[in-house]
Amino acid sequence: MKKLLALTLSGAMALGALTACGSSATPNASTAAGGSAAATTAAGGSSTATTAAAGAATSGSGEELVLGTGGTTGTYYAVGGVMATVLNPLMKSSHLTVTSTGASKANIQLIDDKDADLAIVQNDVMYYAYTGTDLFADEGKYETFSAIAGLYDETIQIVTTDPSIASVADLKGKTVSVGDAGSGVEFNAKQILEAYDMTFDDIKVVNASFGDSADSLKDGKIDAAFVVAGAPTTAVVDLATSKDISLVQLDDDHIKKLQDKYNFYTATTIPGGTYKGVDGDTKTVSVRATLIASNNVSEDVIYELTKAMYDNKDALAQGHAKFETLDAKAAVQGISVPFHPGAKKYYEEQGITVD
Repeated sequence: MKKLLALTLSGAMALGALTACGSSATPNASTAAGGSAAATTAAGGSSTATTAAAGAATSGSGEELVLGTGGTTGTYYAVGGVMATVLNPLMKSSHLTVTSTGASKANIQLIDDKDADLAIVQNDVMYYAYTGTDLFADEGKYETFSAIAGLYDETIQIVTTDPSIASVADLKGKTVSVGDAGSGVEFNAKQILEAYDMTFDDIKVVNASFGDSADSLKDGKIDAAFVVAGAPTTAVVDLATSKDISLVQLDDDHIKKLQDKYNFYTATTIPGGTYKGVDGDTKTVSVRATLIASNNVSEDVIYELTKAMYDNKDALAQGHAKFETLDAKAAVQGISVPFHPGAKKYYEEQGITVD
């Protein structure tokens, strides 16, 4: 059953919305060495790359590590491509081959089926997989992967055009988009409402993508929307150019209540000025886009990858802005599964204690 689901998700991309920033999907998984799109993958998930000359030039040496990302227009795929381009020429033990997938949930299943060696996933989806809960309740636990690093925040943004909505409690009785049905966003919304002693029964639930939610806010069809993505988020930026918006803030007590139950959340502040008309800072929480590895990959290979990533974070940041906040101390926060021995070795050398 796990194999069947992995193939379905990888090939059809039906659940791309599970992954927020990495969510944009393509019909077939495509593969690139060194970040150059150059191959198509059959629905079976195994990649047979026909790499373009530009990609081959940066393909690196050593064993191939297939890196599962997201759709080819999403952030996960772009981030993976930059990693391959920057790190492949520097590593001796391995090289990265970036593959487009259905993102977080599909990536965990691909690692379990040995069709990927590395992947970028949301840390909350990673937690559900490791514990066999929520998105993975029907399938059971996946324990064939471990963490390398939290790469960057994917922020919980509650966007509204209704000036009467100033807190989560004010959502009661309102029409609220909570992301696509069965998505990670939907679970984030449930958990935040739960921290305020509310459920979906207290709101009028609408399931919609970020883009559709923004359109519905613009047209007055909904009162608020949960968006889980790096801020600024394009759909919200576009909305703010034509409509007055505000962001709903979470208070310290409810953030602590949320974190006490779900330790994959980290406190986050969206700076004032991120969106037109939202001048003050907004306190909220984030999940994290996280790099994970198959437990079958050796300690030495993951150690070299981890060290190369931090040693060359400036070059990575030049390739993609998401790496600008890459920091070893921050990278271990909000991680609720064990770290890979190779990553653990690197962090311990830096004086950072991890499990």
